[in-house]
Amino acid sequence: MSGEEQDWIYMLLAAGPTGAALFYWYMYRFCRNTDKSHGFERETAIDAEEVECTDYKIGENNRTRQRSIRGENSKSFRDRVQRY
Repeated sequence: MSGEEQDWIYMLLAAGPTGAALFYWYMYRFCRNTDKSHGFERETAIDAEEVECTDYKIGENNRTRQRSIRGENSKSFRDRVQRY
């Protein structure tokens, strides 16, 4: 092989790791959004309001031997979602 052919092979071999490094750098920047992030604590205004909530005690479930909870709705998916 002549010198020019060897140079071409070396450039082709170097393109693999270089391309992998560039792809990793691009995906890191794309996934992390390092150039587009903002400081939530510094740039976001939060107005605190008084919490108004009422909890009602329905009953107790102490020392139970039942495997399921009375009135569970884990299998009825449409009934679990309540839209207001």
